[in-house]
Amino acid sequence: MALMDDGLNSERRKYPRINIDLPVKYNGGTHSFTKNGLAVNASEGGLLVHLQEEIVVGHRLTLKLFLHSQSELNIISPSVQVVWTGIHMRKDFTWDFPTGVRFVEIPPNDMIKFKNFLTSLTQRPSCTS
Repeated sequence: MALMDDGLNSERRKYPRINIDLPVKYNGGTHSFTKNGLAVNASEGGLLVHLQEEIVVGHRLTLKLFLHSQSELNIISPSVQVVWTGIHMRKDFTWDFPTGVRFVEIPPNDMIKFKNFLTSLTQRPSCTS
């Protein structure tokens, strides 16, 4: 029985998830203009973003993701595909659409910047009191 429990508790993700809080601009939704969003979770394979509208699963978006570190700001521009979407009501009674996206096309230089950014987050010393 213990073996079954271990199998149920293990996460089956290809890449580990890292909590982030980064601004995102996106287009390719139901409007032709750029909208703002927020990336809250990232991995080398994709992102969890909160968008202003519901996007159909399978739809492609172009993102601008703003990576900040202590000394610089990098902007990467991946093409992503929506793999799942949800709906959430905020405290101010507006809708929020958590959306899982996977990277489809990302320039090699941008992927290097993104991986370096994720690595920097996992190597930060934790604060203890």
